[in-house]
Amino acid sequence: MKKVILFTLLMLPLSVIFAQTRVISGNVLADSVAIPGVSILLKGTLIGTSSDINGNYSLEIPDSSGLVLVFSFISYKKQEIAIGNRTIINVNLLSDYTELSEVVVTGYRSEIKADIIGSVSIVTAKDFENMPVIGMDQALQGQASGVQVTQSSGTPGGGISVKIRGSTSISAGNRPLFIVDGVPVQDGTLGLSSFGGQRDNALSALNPNDIESISILKDASTKAQYGSRAANGVILVTTKRGTGGKTQVNFDIQRGIIDVVKKVELLNASQLLELQREAVANAGENPNALGLIPGVTDAVDTDWLDEILRTGILEQYQLSMRGGSDQTRMYMSANYRDEEGVQLNNRFKRFAGTLNMDHKISKSLGIGINLSLSKIQNDRVKGDNFLDGVYSGALKSLPFYTPFDEQGKLIGPGSGQYAAFPNFNPVGQAILPRFQTEATKILGSVFVHYKINNNFTFNSKLSLDYNNVFEDQFEPSSTAIGGYLPSVGGAGYGVYITGIYSTVVQNNTLNYEKKIGKHNISVGGGTEIIQQKQRSSDVQGRLFPSDDFTYIVSAGIVDNGSSFIDQNGLASVFGDSKYTYNEKYLFSASMRADASSRFGKGRKVGYFPAASAGWRISSEPFMEKFEIIDELKLKAGFGFTGNERIGNYRYFGTWSASTYNGATGTAPAGVGNPNLQWENTREVNIGIDAAIYSGKVQINLDLYSNYTSNLLLNRLYPYTTGFGGVTGNIGNISNKGIELSLSTVNYDLQKFKWNTSLNLSRNSNKVVALADTLPIYRGYVGNGVSSTSIVKEGEPLSSFWGLQFLGVDPATGDAIYSDLNGDGKINDADATILGSAQPDIIGGITNSITYKNFDLNVFFQFSYGNEILNFSNTALLNAGEDIVTNQSILALDRWQEPGDITYLPRYELNNTKNNWHSSRFIEDGSYLRLKNVTLGYTVPPSFITKYRLNSLRAYISATNLWTLSNYSGADPEVSTLDGSTTAQGIDFFTLPQVRTIMMGIKFGL
Repeated sequence: MKKVILFTLLMLPLSVIFAQTRVISGNVLADSVAIPGVSILLKGTLIGTSSDINGNYSLEIPDSSGLVLVFSFISYKKQEIAIGNRTIINVNLLSDYTELSEVVVTGYRSEIKADIIGSVSIVTAKDFENMPVIGMDQALQGQASGVQVTQSSGTPGGGISVKIRGSTSISAGNRPLFIVDGVPVQDGTLGLSSFGGQRDNALSALNPNDIESISILKDASTKAQYGSRAANGVILVTTKRGTGGKTQVNFDIQRGIIDVVKKVELLNASQLLELQREAVANAGENPNALGLIPGVTDAVDTDWLDEILRTGILEQYQLSMRGGSDQTRMYMSANYRDEEGVQLNNRFKRFAGTLNMDHKISKSLGIGINLSLSKIQNDRVKGDNFLDGVYSGALKSLPFYTPFDEQGKLIGPGSGQYAAFPNFNPVGQAILPRFQTEATKILGSVFVHYKINNNFTFNSKLSLDYNNVFEDQFEPSSTAIGGYLPSVGGAGYGVYITGIYSTVVQNNTLNYEKKIGKHNISVGGGTEIIQQKQRSSDVQGRLFPSDDFTYIVSAGIVDNGSSFIDQNGLASVFGDSKYTYNEKYLFSASMRADASSRFGKGRKVGYFPAASAGWRISSEPFMEKFEIIDELKLKAGFGFTGNERIGNYRYFGTWSASTYNGATGTAPAGVGNPNLQWENTREVNIGIDAAIYSGKVQINLDLYSNYTSNLLLNRLYPYTTGFGGVTGNIGNISNKGIELSLSTVNYDLQKFKWNTSLNLSRNSNKVVALADTLPIYRGYVGNGVSSTSIVKEGEPLSSFWGLQFLGVDPATGDAIYSDLNGDGKINDADATILGSAQPDIIGGITNSITYKNFDLNVFFQFSYGNEILNFSNTALLNAGEDIVTNQSILALDRWQEPGDITYLPRYELNNTKNNWHSSRFIEDGSYLRLKNVTLGYTVPPSFITKYRLNSLRAYISATNLWTLSNYSGADPEVSTLDGSTTAQGIDFFTLPQVRTIMMGIKFGL
């Protein structure tokens, strides 16, 4: 029998045993210009290639009939061309302005952009590739409607606030859910130390150069599939993956300089001395008796800002490769970023590597991995409202002192030239301490994709987000804390902190798709298990033998330390369905059930349904006469999302160790609330998507109303109970708004193209109800009032609180405040709402112009209608409350004699009333900023092919180049209390944003 089979095989023609192949070649053009990188794929297979730098391609295919080649490239219409008997196929691509056939990631699966009936914004790598952004969240600023991104300071690797459609919670967090390639990632902060309200940014550990696209899910119909974590929006990040054909190698080099956008102008030594003498004299005292002597006191004139600020250097290198065969495709990259902060001794470094791989085992079975490794080193400095901070110290310190003595040594505690409290030596505070944070991040997943048949597909993924962080701090005896603070002992102070944060996710999905005539049906469901764990420990020591010994092992006293473990979990089931009839009527529905360990029995499970519908009006027969309309779609959605971002174990009472009279035992630590449950946000969205003039004008308009109930908030108890309060569901918040996105193709000529994109957003936030009529005070304690910020029914979050300043009495120079209750006294009872940090409108506008081989991109970003509390001016314009702080140059406008008309009260030593917290410190925070300008030149292929290069582009880019604002401080885009929901918009000695000017070169092999 074996011989018969062998004989039969030998007699068969070789064309039967080995399928014959042939080669198809050709050239790809657009407007008579060669297009490199075009994807050419044999339809229904993984056989493909891409065009080279001259637009040429060559592809070996089976010698069969009925084959079709698919040509696709970003911003051009996909073309399918039957091969027939041809061996040469040349293609001329046509611009695709609508891009409605683009595939968009909208959750656990993808869908065609034209079929989306929820509110989704897309940001691509092209939108931010030439900006020196550290993290993906920074890249979103001004790029999408409804998304407010605020960088809290100019510190590299510093905190960034991201809000989608306003703030939905008071204390359960307002950051959106960030998901990278299906993995929820650690956001917020990694470090355990807050430097005066400023935190680091966990997302800075991820390399934004690896991003392909970002989908922002904004309404319930798109994000409800993420249930309890979706109330604040969902940001889906898709990284780059391999492509078929020749391996492409790209190298990107960036180098630039960094400085602050603006410096606060302060008084020089002579100006300050004159003011101090005036303040003392107005108080009836002798300035000479206090040592305020002209020619002596002001003999030294130090500009402390010049001493601690510098021009930083930025350099970044990115090497990437992508390619593959019909079975295996891969993308890999390596990245190094080194950014010097504008403050002395402040530096951020990142090393990152990525590997994404897909392998097709058979026609039905595929597997893959995503792996990202990164390490960051953040050399931090104390900032903001720290008394011994670097930038804050430079603003406040008297110019009468110098950082170095005659021998060039830094002046510190023990020196007669040391300024002492509250001035210190800002230069020493920058250079001498060690505040180093290092983090190692592993973000990875393995997945399997199995196509059961033409209708059913099964996906399974196991993912890990692992973060290992340590903080190493030492303040020698030559610094304020290590050498001046009595409780430390004057011989150095050290702290060492470690933290491990891990998230493990396992999910399985089963999807069904079927087309029956005019009916398209898609149904999916799945399960997901998430476990988060945190371990942390810290130890501190003091009394070091000398400043040469800087680690805890050398401390004479190790008197404080702790360790901790914390964990929580989420078990979920979810499902969604989509139905389309005749490509005109679209419906979708979804449901997710989450069981959280953060809630007690009977309250663990939350249910989050959503539904939406769409009507493609442009497909109706009566629209045929409107030829200019390409797409007109009406959409509406309704659903519920949740929030469970509170601490663990709040639903039951907790106990902790306690020491009393030398004995150790346990004592109650927290009051439990077994009725604690989810925050719940009801969301309604209606909108219109339109494209006209062959897609050259695209409009997206959305209106929404979100109502959050059962706010997770701490209900205050009298401290006589032994507890500060208990977490409960005790309030409601509403957010209503409108969003507009507009993109236009203004010119599309062979050599000249000009596109514009605009996004505008307005959100109205209001606290509808609290536990009782008593407001919640937040922010800082102000002179004469209880706080600077307030949470109050009927008002937006982050409302400012204080006295109403009516001006300065021209006769006396004293401040005049409004006596709101009419009792003849000015006190806390007269405090009122002074404004809000919430903007009326935010947005961005981008113009992209290309002329021949030149390209120009101009991006403006703005905020309008928000106020800023310039809390720095309570010290820098303090009306003589003290004379140990330098003053702003605006102090020259003070009242000095009867009849003066001014906004600034007279300076009188120890007069606190003239410096009470009031609307005098509230300013307009609106601004228009030239966020980025990039000018580039792409070298024609004819000049570089002899060097075996596929592409070569050089460019220059400037960020934060120009700002239009009435704000008297250094920068309107700051917020001292980084991440706060209830006390945004406060500038308390916050480092301003930085201006970056860099050059870059990209080349491909």
